[in-house]
Amino acid sequence: MKRKLEVSELIFKILSYVFLTAFAVCCLYPFLYAISAAISGREAVEYGQIILFPKDVQFDAFARMFNNNLFWNAYSNTLFITFYGTLWAMGVAILGAYALSKKRLMFRKGFNFFLVFTMWFSAGIVPQYLNYLATGEVFESLGIMDDKWLVVITMGMAAMNIILLRNAFEGVPSEIEEAAIVDGATEFQVLTRVYLPMSKSTIATVALFFAISRWNGYFWARQMITNSYEQPLQVYIRRQLEEFTDPEFMVGWNEPYASDSVIYALIVCSIIPVLIIYPFIQKYFAKGVNMGGVKE
Repeated sequence: MKRKLEVSELIFKILSYVFLTAFAVCCLYPFLYAISAAISGREAVEYGQIILFPKDVQFDAFARMFNNNLFWNAYSNTLFITFYGTLWAMGVAILGAYALSKKRLMFRKGFNFFLVFTMWFSAGIVPQYLNYLATGEVFESLGIMDDKWLVVITMGMAAMNIILLRNAFEGVPSEIEEAAIVDGATEFQVLTRVYLPMSKSTIATVALFFAISRWNGYFWARQMITNSYEQPLQVYIRRQLEEFTDPEFMVGWNEPYASDSVIYALIVCSIIPVLIIYPFIQKYFAKGVNMGGVKE
């Protein structure tokens, strides 16, 4: 019996490694292909000769992109939206989750129900768009139009992330909070010196969710910001894609690289910051989701 169990475990491990390796290759291949296409010659890209490794290596597509001020402007807008958008959303999520984790909060069950209700039923894109337009009118009354702050403020709410933080806060032993209060700690001190340090894994995970959402944000950024100098990188990439697929624009294209190479270069540059940051937060990911996803 033991021998059969060992054989079955060995087969399971082999199949697991094979499946995970194949899955990793499928995830890694598009990124490697984008790099190869970005630095390959025009003929190799246009005739579909790129499979994995680049051909006729050149970096003119990256040079064209780096010499474009609009690219750096869009990149700075994305960094702005990601940084301040994550800070704003984390502030809203932490304060909301902390309040909802307290059983002494009046109408706590009702607030939790309405929070979860927004995850079950959505009003739809049109009401959401009208809501954002109303927020834009407030910005316009303040003399701010087509501004990055509109995306930062309006996208600062995510019910799922608040629930993850609420569950993590509920897992903090009440005896620690009571001891802090006895020592004279205020409500704000209890939050910052007790709950936040003991929930740093979930906080790091939720911050990663918010940051990736802001970095990859496209649809609402394009709808709410019409000024090209205020639009983020993802909208800029979309504009470039539309421009390079326009037959009139491509008339007389005599560059040594294909137009697709510029798009792939933009995609590679848009992924690099995420690849740099993610390994530092990955160690908190599984622990943070488990702490926030399980309610005792």
